[in-house]
Amino acid sequence: MKVLEFKPKLYATLKNYSKELFVADLMAGIIVGIVALPLAIAFGIASGVSPEKGIVTAIIAGFLISLLGGSKVQIGGPTGAFIVIIYGIIQQYGESGLIVATLMAGVMLVLLGVFKLGAVIKFIPYPIIVGFTSGIAVTIFTTQIADIFGLTFGGEKVPGDFVGKWMIYFRHLDSINWWNTLVSIVSIFIIAVTPRFSKKIPGSLIAIIVVTVAVWLMKVYGGIDSIDTIGDRFSIRAELPDAVLPALDWEAVRELFPVAVTIAVLGAIESLLSATVADGMIGDKHDSNTELIAQGIANMTTPLFGGIPATGAIARTMANINNGGKSPVAGMVHAVVLLLILLFLMPLAQYIPMACLAGVLVIVSYNMSGWRTFKALMKSPKSDITVLLITFFLTVIFDLTIAIEIGLVIACVLFMRRVMETTEISVIKDEIDPNAESDISTHEEHLIIPEGVEVYEINGPYFFGIATKFEETMAQLGDRPKVRIIRMRKVPFIDSTGVHNLTSLCRMSQKEKITIILSGVNGKVHKVLEKSGFYELLGEENICPNINVALERAEERLNSD
Repeated sequence: MKVLEFKPKLYATLKNYSKELFVADLMAGIIVGIVALPLAIAFGIASGVSPEKGIVTAIIAGFLISLLGGSKVQIGGPTGAFIVIIYGIIQQYGESGLIVATLMAGVMLVLLGVFKLGAVIKFIPYPIIVGFTSGIAVTIFTTQIADIFGLTFGGEKVPGDFVGKWMIYFRHLDSINWWNTLVSIVSIFIIAVTPRFSKKIPGSLIAIIVVTVAVWLMKVYGGIDSIDTIGDRFSIRAELPDAVLPALDWEAVRELFPVAVTIAVLGAIESLLSATVADGMIGDKHDSNTELIAQGIANMTTPLFGGIPATGAIARTMANINNGGKSPVAGMVHAVVLLLILLFLMPLAQYIPMACLAGVLVIVSYNMSGWRTFKALMKSPKSDITVLLITFFLTVIFDLTIAIEIGLVIACVLFMRRVMETTEISVIKDEIDPNAESDISTHEEHLIIPEGVEVYEINGPYFFGIATKFEETMAQLGDRPKVRIIRMRKVPFIDSTGVHNLTSLCRMSQKEKITIILSGVNGKVHKVLEKSGFYELLGEENICPNINVALERAEERLNSD
């Protein structure tokens, strides 16, 4: 396997960089930085960490992903997809566990890129992606119910699982704070209607400014103190934290490994999907392996500063493109804008109502849900619907790690089943029509199969799912010819189980004094059989280039008896 040649897009674009391009990138970067601010705060709080850690992640990861990435316009940072995973890790292992898991995921992403496995991510079935994305959306919405309705639980801890959350919500419905609900509804309304009036300024930012000012006035002049704000729950530090190396031990690494795999896989999928969508809009082609390395480096760096997992963010990437971003410089500017906001304006964030952020995340979860796509997939073949629903419900009821693992296993099993259904095994006993064949060189009307000879045709890959099917076909015939010709001209590949199956067949046939002849083996399959030592058992004379030669060899074998 060839190792990757690392080529960040920034260095290629700077060769022909100009003042006009910089002005375009500067304006786009400023706007995207403003767009990213409320999302970074909301994602940080929803993930179970302080709000400035969401911004720190957007600053560090956003800068590194643009500096080192394989896409011209990709914007990196915290995303809604990670909320569920991060919250679960913190609940079980604490913030130290999150740091270890994120570092491990970063290493995995770098290795995926170094060994050119970026293209492999694209083979993950679409129903799995839609299933767990929709499941994450439902879970994010569920986590915001308490803040939307201002529920209080009397010191009772909110469970991490979906069912447990809804049970405690229903038990404490009598504690609803309607002021909080009103704040959430107004926030959602402002975000929903803003695109009708302004395409540049994000609705989430307008909602936060308007609602925060309104709530502050209500508290100061209206005496309404029942609306929780960020400052009521968090102490905010307007500074970049110092880098701290986590304490690593084998036990923590072993326990967190499956979670780290989930973070890496999800990060790779989301970043490459975002980059692919961006390619279609700007007419460029991203380098998926370089992008994965950049994502990995970002996720190895941000946890050292207390940050959370990051990946390419589709919404912010689209905002970058729509506002004129031309190169990775725009993404770097967006990170600098967020840094300036953190240093000079972050104390103002303490006045933002929690119910307003809940409204922001309700819109995020709605956009993530892709309910139209989900609905359309319900008209797909039953196997796809099965994968979609299982992945969705596992994500919602259990967690994303289990959903991805089981979803991939089910998808693989169903794929193998489909391949098995497309691979045909036929038996020919009397004659072969040359007009329907591609490997016959004869002018005769028909090729006659001599008595005592059976011809088997395998049409499709010969792997472990088909091997037993071939054995069953021969067992059903129940006869014992003197020669069996196996035509493999339409077999594109063979795996170790197929080789084992053929070897067993050959040995069993030799005991029964039946000769096995292979016909039309292609070069790729030929190499596999040769390396396995199968030809030594069968004999080179019984490997024929086409059916003509195979039938001639069968005649010789019959005459020698």
